[in-house]
Amino acid sequence: MARGILLRIVLSALCAAGAAAFLYHDYCVLGAGPAGLQAAYFLQRAGRDYVVFERSHAPGSFFAIYPRHRKLISINKRHTGKANSEFNLRHDWNSLLSHEPRLLFRRYSRQFFPHADAMVRYLEDFAAFLGLHILYDTAIVHVTLEKDPQAWNGHYFVLSDQNKQSYKCSCLLVATGTWVPNVVNFPGSEYVEGYETVSTNPEDFAGQTVLILGRGNSAFETAENILGVTNFIHMVSRSRVRLSWATHYVGDLRAINNGLLDTYQLKSLDGLLEGDLEDLAIVKDKKGKLHITLRFYLENSNTSAGIDGITLPQDELDNFATRAPYDRVIRCLGWKFDFSIYNRSLRMMPGRGNKSKYPQIKPSYESRGTRGLFVLGTASHSVDFRKSAGGFIHGFRYTTRAVHRLLENRHHGVPWPSSVYPITQLTNSIIKRVNEASGLYQMFSVLADIILLRENATSFEYLEEYPVGILAELETQTGRKAPSGLFVVIMEYGRNFSGDDKDVFYYNRAVGEAQHAWQSNFLHPVIYYYKRLPTEREMRLHPPDWPLPRPDAIHHIVEDFLTDWTAPNAHILPLRRFLENCLSTDLRNFFAESCFLFVLTHQKLPPFCQQGYARMQGLAGSERLRRHAVDAGLLEDYAVTGLSGDKLPDSRQGSQDQLLRDHVIPLRPLHHLVNAKDEF
Repeated sequence: MARGILLRIVLSALCAAGAAAFLYHDYCVLGAGPAGLQAAYFLQRAGRDYVVFERSHAPGSFFAIYPRHRKLISINKRHTGKANSEFNLRHDWNSLLSHEPRLLFRRYSRQFFPHADAMVRYLEDFAAFLGLHILYDTAIVHVTLEKDPQAWNGHYFVLSDQNKQSYKCSCLLVATGTWVPNVVNFPGSEYVEGYETVSTNPEDFAGQTVLILGRGNSAFETAENILGVTNFIHMVSRSRVRLSWATHYVGDLRAINNGLLDTYQLKSLDGLLEGDLEDLAIVKDKKGKLHITLRFYLENSNTSAGIDGITLPQDELDNFATRAPYDRVIRCLGWKFDFSIYNRSLRMMPGRGNKSKYPQIKPSYESRGTRGLFVLGTASHSVDFRKSAGGFIHGFRYTTRAVHRLLENRHHGVPWPSSVYPITQLTNSIIKRVNEASGLYQMFSVLADIILLRENATSFEYLEEYPVGILAELETQTGRKAPSGLFVVIMEYGRNFSGDDKDVFYYNRAVGEAQHAWQSNFLHPVIYYYKRLPTEREMRLHPPDWPLPRPDAIHHIVEDFLTDWTAPNAHILPLRRFLENCLSTDLRNFFAESCFLFVLTHQKLPPFCQQGYARMQGLAGSERLRRHAVDAGLLEDYAVTGLSGDKLPDSRQGSQDQLLRDHVIPLRPLHHLVNAKDEF
């Protein structure tokens, strides 16, 4: 008996020790960068059990090092002329979303392109002020799955840190960004300096000749820093230069860093070259100079004899572009996602083609390989790569909120936030959102407002900033129903306007007439109408240059130079007529007198009159209205008892309006008007 009791005590102790070995949380967030902090904010506001793991001693460790030359290219527009906070976020590319106005980035820097140290301070304050649950100096080095049918997703995520402490969670949010340098290996690549380690002191490059591998913002940022002290700079890459103002993609080359384009095109020695880096080879001579050749020549040369035994391109082509030797070669090829910590059981696979630096995820930002694993922030950019702003703070702050709303519905039964309005407010609701909403504006073609029509289209339910890629799953993902059709409100650029080979400054590029709104080039609102939810098959087969399947009806609100879609004739009237055609109703607002006439002459009232006047919320009697009804033949001209003439005697009976309210005015049957079908 005593031995049995002792055995149970030992087993209980072992179980307790095993439980203590795994620290459990419902949600684990990897990374305390901007996306990780944004996710933590929403989880904390919802009262969820979560923890954030950060390998560094403070949040935003990436920004403590990068960009190397410390100038951000994210806009910090402090003044817009408007007080609307949602509108102002359209032009604030650095702030995270919160309820606290003190946590706006404009309070941390006055510069249009801020210093990176301001971002570090901002993220530190964001985490500290909101009291977010972050474990610093905790590097997660391994992630695997533990099957359990009782778990939310049929498994738990088991994480191990550098100290072999284990953690367990039901949902994993990966917000580590892309921080592993892209490296191309070729003969002589050991002589190449990386962007992450190269000197940032321009004087170290004085009088030198430099070759830069790459053609993105980090490459041009590096060139801009040393442009005034070098002999010349050459830049080589497989892809051509893509300018953000031509492509409308914020990740392409920004104007702040493109000084080398001037010096190249104005023939000041600097230049751009195209070539596949994997075909290159670098040979170092006895003086330490670096010579560029091709791998083909190197493989067919006697390398044991040194550079004298190696054929260089200029030996056969004496005007070869890179025949001059270089003092330094710098690699600036960007970053990729760190796949190394994930066990094969998670099936975290890289994307294909130019998306190989990102993990494969669904339009819902959930991993294609593992349910319950979501990728947030820069690493989630495969959803809208080279299309929208999902790889940058001003974009992924909204996609992170969308993921949180999906999780709230899936795991906690909290439906996607929505508001219900009478149908008469449909036009106003759309106009308000397209003029103010920042999420629609920044995540164009990716996030959309969804308007769910109630039965008989007497009211509607408004959902904000839903990922359009999972429109077919709307009912299961949001907990909302779409029984009577829906509108999708989204922002788009013109389909044939942007691109590497497009002239975006051509004359008459702007469209100003409402009847030509479908030809608008600049960012503008587009409204899709569906009589039912599109199916998953229709979503897969949608036209490649459309964000959605072909709708039952579509309306473009004509582009506006001020991005102010409030013009009565150019913007509001065409939109209202489109909505009326889709709903087969009249969305106008009416005076009570007009509603009175509709009641007497129409079988179907406009919604405004149904929801106002017909519910006794509109009409007050007056002599002017009675006289109008008499003159129109709608009422008999009965005289009020005891009164004659047009004027009331000066008596105690009160005003004329009071008499009209106190006396019943008989109505003559108007069957011919009641049965009339003609609209006013």
